[in-house]
Amino acid sequence: MNLPNGLTVGRIAITPLIAILPFAPSTTPRLIAFLLFLFAAASDYADGVLARSRKQETTLGKLLDPLADKLLLVGTFIPMWALMQSGSGVFSGSSFGTSDLTPRSLPFLTPWGDVTLPWWIVVIVLGRELAMTIFRQAAARRGLVIAAIGPAKIKTGFQLLWQGTAYFWFVIATAALQRGWNTRAWRGIALFVGTAGTVAMSVAVMLTLFSLWVYVSRYGRVFVQSRARG
Repeated sequence: MNLPNGLTVGRIAITPLIAILPFAPSTTPRLIAFLLFLFAAASDYADGVLARSRKQETTLGKLLDPLADKLLLVGTFIPMWALMQSGSGVFSGSSFGTSDLTPRSLPFLTPWGDVTLPWWIVVIVLGRELAMTIFRQAAARRGLVIAAIGPAKIKTGFQLLWQGTAYFWFVIATAALQRGWNTRAWRGIALFVGTAGTVAMSVAVMLTLFSLWVYVSRYGRVFVQSRARG
């Protein structure tokens, strides 16, 4: 156990809190969940940098890091999917009426309407992660280690931005409900956050599919050659 692995273990340990706290319909637990997510996202970057710079890359770290990433992804998607479903909506319509507020229905607010987290996006993102896990393991058995490619790294960045924006939205939307915010400034903030989250989600999903295609087109020949030799 070293510092990079310790950060990875810490990320795994706080993921249940990141998944559970947003379900409490008040500002404080959602703020704590957001701050924990920021720590998890930062540690995801820091543990890799520290492991390489200190030459502390270990077999344990190589096993734990992808596990931590996938647990965090699932852990954030659970509250995001549940809380972003359209109900009466948060500030539904152009009036942003306080009577439409509900801490249990928090879709992104955008100029073109409420944006939820559809089930098919969850299937695409999680399905891609499962497919790549199987693909990497199968390639490793054939002697090929598949490293992360550029589009996949960019995808991860937009994915974290999307998740972080959603968690931040849960905090400020809940605070608006509790304090009765209904000013022009608040409406501008709500639209900006919702639009940013929606754009990040769209780019992340497109890069999810594109990076999978690049992986398969670049490394799929390994399986064809292996079958031919067999």
